[in-house]
Amino acid sequence: MTREVRLDSVDLAILRELQQDGRLANKALAQRVGVAPSTCLARTQRLQDTGVIRGYRAEIDPAAVGRGLQAVLAVRLASHSRPLLGPFVEWARQLPQTRAVHHVTGPDDFLVHVACTDTDDLQHLVLDLTARREVGRVQTDLVFASWAGGPVAPA
Repeated sequence: MTREVRLDSVDLAILRELQQDGRLANKALAQRVGVAPSTCLARTQRLQDTGVIRGYRAEIDPAAVGRGLQAVLAVRLASHSRPLLGPFVEWARQLPQTRAVHHVTGPDDFLVHVACTDTDDLQHLVLDLTARREVGRVQTDLVFASWAGGPVAPA
């Protein structure tokens, strides 16, 4: 986990702008937040170095690459023990269908967001999951639509 970092209004403005457009050039970013480009670059680098900014990525439409069937798999382990957590997460993350793995509280241990090619692909994935010795139960919920939240704002 990232330790809490002191953020001032300039840092917050940089974060807000980069969350809206991660490809924004430093010069344009500096202009939008009202600081010199050198200051903006130093601030952005500090935000990266301290782990506040964890990375930049392209967001791909799963349907555009043949993975139009999305589901959330609620996975309950046979036993909620530390030795089972790591191997399960490692296995789930390496699957080509996996979009995200969330370790959660409540009756289930994990929520796994997947994007599959079709129902056969999803069925094989669920069967592979239930064949693992550490998995006790899997509930599959299809995703009809998704909406991203807004930028992360400080508490």
